[in-house]
Amino acid sequence: MPPKNVKSASPAVQAQGFRRGELPRLDLLHSFEAAARTLSFTRAAAELFLTQSAVSRQIQQIEADLGTALFERRHRALALTDAGKLMQRVVSDCLERLRDAATSVRATTPARQVAITTTPGFASLWLIPRLARFTASHPGVDVRISATLERLDLERSGIDVSVRLSLTSHGVGSTLFEETVLPVCAPQLLKNRALPLKKPPDLAGHTLLATDMPQGQPLTIDWEPWFKVMGLPEVRMKNTLRFSQYSDVVAAAVAGQGVAIGRLPLLAELLRDGRLVAPFSGVASRMGYFVNMSPRAAGNPDAQDFVRWLMAEAESAKAREPAKHP
Repeated sequence: MPPKNVKSASPAVQAQGFRRGELPRLDLLHSFEAAARTLSFTRAAAELFLTQSAVSRQIQQIEADLGTALFERRHRALALTDAGKLMQRVVSDCLERLRDAATSVRATTPARQVAITTTPGFASLWLIPRLARFTASHPGVDVRISATLERLDLERSGIDVSVRLSLTSHGVGSTLFEETVLPVCAPQLLKNRALPLKKPPDLAGHTLLATDMPQGQPLTIDWEPWFKVMGLPEVRMKNTLRFSQYSDVVAAAVAGQGVAIGRLPLLAELLRDGRLVAPFSGVASRMGYFVNMSPRAAGNPDAQDFVRWLMAEAESAKAREPAKHP
């Protein structure tokens, strides 16, 4: 006979229950464990972010599957039956073991990761705007970017891939693309009739936007290939704004603060959408970006995919590169 005051599962619930011998679903066991621990469908529902009626229905499903009541439904109170107490001990123990096993497996499964080091300018102006295309095609892969001017030891720093600007004659690794340099500024500077930018000597009337250089190097060192091809001596500009990062130089140029030396293809998108303009033609800088993989990348297929993706993006960007003449 069923225990006194115990409501048996309804025939309708029994008809929807599990076949004999099958385990109840894990979500039902979670609900049972919470209800047995709190002795309240309401508190269990709040803990599990369910409604009270949903928890009640789930308990009825388990009872229908087992063919016995697990709770005594008393007036405004619940109590475990003998069967319920047995199930609580076993279910609580099993769920705890599952949690421990899951924690152990997560701790021992290596995360899929690609670690890259590159310059701050390349990272902010070229890589990051494109990076979503790589992460979309490689779900589950974490990308770590170390944007620094320091040339890191790849193996010691746990880096898979480096992208560095070097003289084309001294580059290490595969060539991503060679660099072209040309003066760039905001469109409004070209509209200032009082300070024209019709010919290269007109630069003398404008503000130079430059990155701080190591001691002994002139601020216009990045301009030298352009000056040489144009047959110009170094142009002394009206005044100077200096920045520690090239990305800040570019931001100042977009804001109309002066004229910067632009690097293609890093600034190709800004020229294409008109945020920057190039009043004069560009020249090769004898510099280029090179991709190098560390020995550790040989065992990281995601790092190898990343390098292939970089190369494909560079080819695609080259095909869309704007003309180098104003």
